Amino acid sequence: MQKFIAVAGNIGAGKTSLVEFLEKKYGFQPIYEPHRTNPYLDDFYADMKSWAFQSQLYFLTHKFRLHLGLGSQNGTVVLDRTIYEDAEIFARNLHAGRFMTDRDHGLYQELYESMKQALRPPDLLIYLRCSVRAVRRRIKQRGRPSEQAIKTTYIKRLNDLYEDWIGRYDASPLLIWDSERQDYLTDLVDRLEFKRQLAAFL
Repeated sequence: MQKFIAVAGNIGAGKTSLVEFLEKKYGFQPIYEPHRTNPYLDDFYADMKSWAFQSQLYFLTHKFRLHLGLGSQNGTVVLDRTIYEDAEIFARNLHAGRFMTDRDHGLYQELYESMKQALRPPDLLIYLRCSVRAVRRRIKQRGRPSEQAIKTTYIKRLNDLYEDWIGRYDASPLLIWDSERQDYLTDLVDRLEFKRQLAAFL
């Protein structure tokens, strides 16, 4: 039976690096989030309050389609960011910041809850835990122009929402990895520990 692993975590927590590692070491099929196809993004960044709902709705519907299509893949698939994060982290953050109205967020949540019931949950969710300070440092190091203006307060809000969500998450087995202090890429002991924890689920 096909297995489905999802990788979750804040900006800069190491999601893409982990997906690439799992592909290389285990031969898993990677599925990456299609950021650049969102036709509302430019409008959203120019006027977040007017376009937050449309932009988030686009991400939600396309992530739903992506999740539905996972069953057509062979072997084990590993997904970089989940539909849960779209709703539980990013949409909630926009609503809390008053970029999304109560009415729009209520409709969004109704749609999300309906979608969630139709989706197969992952066989394993790997959550990469990372401090705000470490995330900020990594964003600067990797030098993506679009990320350099992100404020520390924004990263902290996302981190708080991630921790709240993970504290409530019960849809599947959960592996929490401290990606700030444990380095499976360069530290042999950490790599063996990560493989040991992963083996328990595989």
